[in-house]
Amino acid sequence: MRIALFAINFSEELEAYYIELLGKLKYHKFEICIYEPFHRKLLENHLINPEIKPFNTFDEIKGTIDFLFSIGGDGTLLKTVSLVKDSGIPILGFNTGRLGFLSSISRDEISEAIECIREQKFHIQKRSLIRLNKPGNLFGEHNFALNEITVHKRDSNSMITIQAYVNGVFLNSYWADGLIISTPTGSTAYSMSCGGPIMAPDSNTFILTPISTHNLTVRPVVIPDNAVIKLKVEGRIENYLVALDSNSSVISSDIELEIKKEAFYLNLVELDSKTFFSTIREKLMWGWDKRN
Repeated sequence: MRIALFAINFSEELEAYYIELLGKLKYHKFEICIYEPFHRKLLENHLINPEIKPFNTFDEIKGTIDFLFSIGGDGTLLKTVSLVKDSGIPILGFNTGRLGFLSSISRDEISEAIECIREQKFHIQKRSLIRLNKPGNLFGEHNFALNEITVHKRDSNSMITIQAYVNGVFLNSYWADGLIISTPTGSTAYSMSCGGPIMAPDSNTFILTPISTHNLTVRPVVIPDNAVIKLKVEGRIENYLVALDSNSSVISSDIELEIKKEAFYLNLVELDSKTFFSTIREKLMWGWDKRN
C-alpha cells in the first residue's frame, strides 16, 4: 500500500507523534512519500531514512498512491484539496491541532487508524465542493473550496451590501460585514461561528450565512446545492475580499460573482469506529458533564 504524508508545519514537540506514525507505517511495510518541506524537516531531525522520496505537486502523486495522510489541523487538510484536485485520492486527517472536525484522528489513535486502513475497516465519505464559477480565473486552477466561499469587506469601517440571487430569483440584500456560502462540510467551520446550522455531509445543500448583519431578523438560509448563486456587492468602498477556504483575493465591486457546486467530490476516509455524529458530539462536547 502506498501512502503520501502531507504536513505544512513541523514541530519538535510532536516528534514522538511523528516517530510513532512513521514507525507504524514501516512496521506494516507501507510505501511512503512525503511532502517536500515536511520531508526536509524530518531529514534535518534524523527522523526518516534519506531513501524515502519527497513530492511537491499533484502530478507526482496522481495515480501512484492509495491514500494521503494529512498531518495537522483542519487548515492543513483544506490545503490538500488543491493538491489532490479531482484525482479521487482518499484523505485521512491526523489531528495535531486543536478542534479538528475534518482531521478527526487524535494523537492517541494512530495505531488504531493505521490498523483500520490495513484491515479495510473504513469507508469513503464523498464531500461536495463549492466553485467560484465566475470570474473563472480569480484563483487560477483552484477556483474551488471544501468549506466555503466568503465575501467580506476589506476594512473595519462601513458595511457592504450584497445582492444575492438564487437561480436568477432575488433572495435578499445583505447589509453586513460579509456573506458566507458554505458546503455541508463547511457548516462546522466559519458558518457555524456566525450562527449557521450544522448540516450532515450528504445533505446536498448550500448555506448562506450573513456575517454581523445589520438587520437582526436576517437568518441563515439553506438551499439545494444544484442552485446557481449570483452575488453583486455595493458599498462605499471600491474593493472587497473574496475567500475560498484559506485563500483570498481582492476584487472590485463592479464584478459579479457566480457560485455553483463543483463537478467532482473530495474523498475523505472515515473509520468504521467513527461517524459524523460521534465526531461532532465529541468535538462540541455535547452531553459532557464536568461533574462526571
